[in-house]
Amino acid sequence: MGAQNGKDLLIKMDMTGSGLFETVAGLRATRVSFNAESVDVTSLESQGGWRELLAGAGVKSANISGSGVFRDEDSDERARQIFFDGETPEFQVIIPDFGVVEGPFQITSVEYAGSHDGEATYELSLASAGALSFTAL
Repeated sequence: MGAQNGKDLLIKMDMTGSGLFETVAGLRATRVSFNAESVDVTSLESQGGWRELLAGAGVKSANISGSGVFRDEDSDERARQIFFDGETPEFQVIIPDFGVVEGPFQITSVEYAGSHDGEATYELSLASAGALSFTAL
């Protein structure tokens, strides 16, 4: 796999609750991280004193963050609604030449900024709120 274009990493949200996904407007930068907590089961009998981890245990999570230009489009309005209502709708993350991650996320942070000689910007942070699925491209 060769280098990928950063603009192709997309965050899409379910706009109506019926599976109608739309790209979050105005994003310039996105970041996705996947985490899995480990469960340490090391004991005095562990071979050579090496740490042992329990396979398949622990909490898995995903975090998404993005920043961009405030455009006041339908997706901006939907993101604000999701945040203030505390909803956990379905999101899709399109990772170029890798796959699509889909599942419920909660918007945990929304920040707006602007300066007198520049555009209004925003930053979003999302946390997984349930089981995620992965579909390879």
